[in-house]
Order: sequence, then C-alpha cells, then structure tokens
Amino acid sequence: MTVDRSTGAALPSKAPFLLLGLGLGGFVDGIVLHEILQWHHMISSVPGSPTTTLAGLEANVVADGFFHVGTWLLVTGGSVMTVIAWRQGRLAPNWPFHTGLLLTGWGVFNVVEGVVDHMLLEVHHVRDDLGGPVSWDIGFLVFGALLTAGGWALHRRGARPLATNAS
Repeated sequence: MTVDRSTGAALPSKAPFLLLGLGLGGFVDGIVLHEILQWHHMISSVPGSPTTTLAGLEANVVADGFFHVGTWLLVTGGSVMTVIAWRQGRLAPNWPFHTGLLLTGWGVFNVVEGVVDHMLLEVHHVRDDLGGPVSWDIGFLVFGALLTAGGWALHRRGARPLATNAS
C-alpha cells in the first residue's frame, strides 16, 4: 500500500471506482438502450424470444431484470469497497482519478459486453436496423475502447499529484 508522505494516509484504491464504472456503465446500457430507446433486450436475438410476441417480451424483460441485478451488485460492491477503504484511512481520490476510473470501468463494460453478447454469443445486437447489426456493434465497441482509453488517461492525470507525495 502506497502512503502519502505529507499526511501518512494510504492512497486511494482503484478497484472500487472500476467496479462502480462497470456497474454504472451497465445501468446506462440497460436503462437507455433496453428501456428508453428499446433498441434491444438481453436475449432479443435468441430464437424463441422475439420482442414481437408477449411471451418473448416477457422473457426479455426477465433477462433484463437479471442483468440489472448484476449491475446493481457491481455498484453495491464498489460502494462498499469505497467505504471500507475510507474507514481504513485511505485518501479520497481527486476528481480526475475518480472520474477516469469510472469512465474506464464503463468502457471495459462496453467492450466485454460487446464482444461476448454481441459478437460471440449473439444474444442481442445494439440495433438491428439502420445499417445492420454489425455496424452498430462495432460502433459500440469503438465507443467502449474510447471510454477505456480516455478514462485511463484522465485517471493517470489524477494519479500523478498523488504519486508525487507518495513514498
């Protein structure tokens, strides 16, 4: 554990904020793409689960619910880890450190979800119209990669002032 020389406090941990970013990124995906825009649901490309029938829509809503339970657990885990770290005397992060890791976590969520659900399992695509699913899926992956890279750069900018005081 690295310690701030001026205060003796342990530096902030990365893990809680990455978990928060993963969970919040999942919430953005689920709330915006699944519920508000209704572009897809968790299993909308699975045979027998079309969103054009009541039974298919019900199955998709249940799958979306389990997806949201997972994102809620990530946010809860990140929140608990944050409180534990602060109770251990770790410093609170500065805004670039914190925001950068949130964006990194969101980007990692998008990349993993895009590769696994869209490309490998093909349980759903971002959108099945306006250019075909592949173009939307690739755009989702590019957005995730940009969030990851930009978030990590922002985090590193915020970590530099912390590292200069560390021993």
